[in-house]
Amino acid sequence: MKKLAILIPLFFIAGCFDDTSDLKAHIAEVQANTPKQIDPMPSVPVFNHFDYSVSSLRSPFDIPRPEAIQEKIQQMSGCLSPDPRRRKQPLEKFSLSDLTMRGTLGELGITWALVEASDATLHRVAVGNYLGLYHGRITEVSQNNVKVIELIPDGAGCWVERETVVAMVESGSEGQRK
Repeated sequence: MKKLAILIPLFFIAGCFDDTSDLKAHIAEVQANTPKQIDPMPSVPVFNHFDYSVSSLRSPFDIPRPEAIQEKIQQMSGCLSPDPRRRKQPLEKFSLSDLTMRGTLGELGITWALVEASDATLHRVAVGNYLGLYHGRITEVSQNNVKVIELIPDGAGCWVERETVVAMVESGSEGQRK
């Protein structure tokens, strides 16, 4: 045991030596390859000050008031139109081209479709739910697709129904819309 206690410090002492020629050669090489001058700083572009002198108007940094951005729906008598008081559902902020049907679920005669939005969230929808930007109401959910009736403005104050199908997408392909 005493021999081992004497040998271990000898190994450490044997590792220490005064030959630092390789270190000096490396330092000389780095100094020879390092540029002596620092590149000058790039010039600072001239800033043109713009004075916002239209203080009576809305500041561009304020959030617009709800009445300024609210969608105005003209309702003419005898025309088809969406219900403006109906509360929007989560999938109504996506266009139908940004929605993809990924599968179905069923229980006790009710079939739900699994619809993936472009923000990678998965939603369970059934007949009667709304999706899409044009007040699209789901009329049928089958194994392969979801049928949607959208209300499209005709420009004269009325709305026209249009049937659209969101089809099931095979794994590996992107969203399809017929």
